[in-house]
Amino acid sequence: MKNLNLAEMLDNVRARTPLVHNITNYVTVNDCANILLACGGSPIMSDDAGDVEDITSICGGLNINIGTLNARTIPAMYLAGKRANELEHPVLLDPVGAGASRLRTETAAGLLDALKLSVIRGNISEIKALAQGSATTKGVDADEADQLNAANQDSVIAFAKGLAEKTGAVIAITGATDVITDGERVCLIRNGHPMMSRITGTGCMLSAMTTAYVVANPERPFEAVCAAVCAMGLCGEIAHARLSAADGNSSYRNYIIDAVYNLTGAQLEEGAKYECL
Repeated sequence: MKNLNLAEMLDNVRARTPLVHNITNYVTVNDCANILLACGGSPIMSDDAGDVEDITSICGGLNINIGTLNARTIPAMYLAGKRANELEHPVLLDPVGAGASRLRTETAAGLLDALKLSVIRGNISEIKALAQGSATTKGVDADEADQLNAANQDSVIAFAKGLAEKTGAVIAITGATDVITDGERVCLIRNGHPMMSRITGTGCMLSAMTTAYVVANPERPFEAVCAAVCAMGLCGEIAHARLSAADGNSSYRNYIIDAVYNLTGAQLEEGAKYECL
């Protein structure tokens, strides 16, 4: 498999305007809404237990992000997730900071056990903590010991494939090099720019956008995830090239959203840097 049909994945998002329910963290909720609008989707933000089942019912997919957990929103995540499963809607879990605290780790693991997940997206430390119950993260950043490199690439891929086989979800481990797998196929993606780590929320935005791509391409979730990850990384590159000497990370965030808004299928096919194994 050499061609992932990235342009088709993007075009389907534009054509189908997928409605995505987000239970996400209050640090990045506005950026998640804007990135969904920019990519061609439509956002709804709802995290009250009395509201989420109805909201999930009218949406095409659910994005669960545990970045700012509290006693009020955790039950809502379970209620929305179970309702989405009943309706056979895609559910993405972003285990932000799993491994950094007991609450985050146990909540992420509980959601993994209780729900049928379509996609699990996080950095390598978060995904390892989710799978193994370890506590190695330093917050929302990947631990340096976990960074993908030539020495550990094969073991990371094997770990990701094993988790995909166990859960039935597409696993997206994102970092300088992204690893995407459905348990059989593997794609390594090398788009992006280091400055993306200087913005709070690029991962959260990616999770929201990925959910839209999966909703719009229901028969090809692996390809949809790959397309979303390539698109976000490529837009990080495009946005960085636009920066002037007077611009900083705030402008960079806005330029990324602008780049997503203006991205075409042809640009995505031309600029995507991926390797299928």
